[in-house]
Amino acid sequence: MDNNELIIDVKNLTKSFDKKLAVNQVSLEVKKGEIFGFLGPNGAGKTTTIRMLCGLLTPDGGEGTCLGFNVLKESYSIKKQVGYMTQFFSLYNDLSIEENLHFVARLYGVKDRKNRVTKSIEQLGLQHRRNQLAGTLSGGWKQRLALSAALIHDPKLLLLDEPTAGVDPKARREFWAEIQKLSHQGITTLVSTHYMDEAERCSKLAYIFDGKIMAKGRSEEIVNNAELTTWHVAGQGDLVELAKTLTSVEGVDQVTQFGNKLHVSGKNTELLEKNLQQFYSDDWVFTKVASSLEDVFISFCTVK
Repeated sequence: MDNNELIIDVKNLTKSFDKKLAVNQVSLEVKKGEIFGFLGPNGAGKTTTIRMLCGLLTPDGGEGTCLGFNVLKESYSIKKQVGYMTQFFSLYNDLSIEENLHFVARLYGVKDRKNRVTKSIEQLGLQHRRNQLAGTLSGGWKQRLALSAALIHDPKLLLLDEPTAGVDPKARREFWAEIQKLSHQGITTLVSTHYMDEAERCSKLAYIFDGKIMAKGRSEEIVNNAELTTWHVAGQGDLVELAKTLTSVEGVDQVTQFGNKLHVSGKNTELLEKNLQQFYSDDWVFTKVASSLEDVFISFCTVK
């Protein structure tokens, strides 16, 4: 496997809807076999970017290639080699697992369709449910079926739009184990997610906010480059009231509650530490900690 081969190489992609800019000069490079995490809040531009990459939307501007094909001119060729798993279950509820897979295989013109469907069912452990209607499946099993359908034509690239939303932790772990296996086989994956534990599993990450890429690279690189200082605050006092007070303190860029503790962060380390001292008391314990990936991502979309 050529680890330097670029499967996605796009520069300055833009897309507007009704004169509103949804994606603003997005540039991405994803190498063969990588699991590339695409993160950002709802409405940030993740889905629009993914749809441009797989040929479902034509960019208004920018350039580049996906699987070696021009994203502006060769969308049909891209579609044939991409497995796209949409954010919401999009297969037929009134067809069985096996019937859905046969239908998708026909759409892609898969040769030896019967054997390919059987292999796909076995690969994702769907044998005992092959005749069950898709509409009666739980979220985790629907997820497996959707991934199986996305793989039915042996794509070189998987584009997964929040594939684990709404499924239980066990199903999420099993899903990611399968993605890791596919990566070792040379299949490239770009996956959007809201879960930080999933982000940590990715080879590289990009964070998009308001249509713009705010940061990209390995998780540790993103955290280090953010230059964010974070303090952990815990105690027996009124945590909600303390959070409200701290948000107006100079040097504090964000206050986030995690259960029974606060994460208080800022980029001006000296000012932050100086102004937090006034809150030191027997009621509160302030501990300086390493900023997490989640702290950094929250900072991108926090406006004071």
